[in-house]
Amino acid sequence: MRKRVIVHGRVQGVFFRDTTRRMAGSRGVSGWVRNNPDGSVEAAFEGEADAVEEMVRFAHEGPRGAAVEHVDVLEEDPEGLTGFRVS
Repeated sequence: MRKRVIVHGRVQGVFFRDTTRRMAGSRGVSGWVRNNPDGSVEAAFEGEADAVEEMVRFAHEGPRGAAVEHVDVLEEDPEGLTGFRVS
């Protein structure tokens, strides 16, 4: 399963990307996370359905210090990614 999220709000400068990377790694989720120029954070999660859904739930909350306003969630075809990278 693969889902891409775009997280809006105060989500940059609060360790969102690093926390996402650590959580994905511990759950066996592959993909990537990056800051966007508009202040949002975008991520793609690939893996087992339960683990991907857990990452999507995290995106709605973010790490301590984040203020998530809303999250766009897109279902996509898996690309066969391995590992998780921060851009």
